Amino acid sequence: MRLDDEARMRLTKYAEFLDGSLSYVVSEALKLVCNKDKEFQCWLSGQHANTSEPNTKGESFQLELK
Repeated sequence: MRLDDEARMRLTKYAEFLDGSLSYVVSEALKLVCNKDKEFQCWLSGQHANTSEPNTKGESFQLELK
């Protein structure tokens, strides 16, 4: 994932403000956005009700900030 300079700076500053990691901020922000998006929630529960969720809990990946 690539971030522009402004997004990278805000992410870094917000993580510093929270005394947390960049991964924590990104993870929590994605949870918040996905949980609040009503259209996305309908899409998940409707068309994709029969598909199983990927088993990625605890799986990590490298976030490259450029």
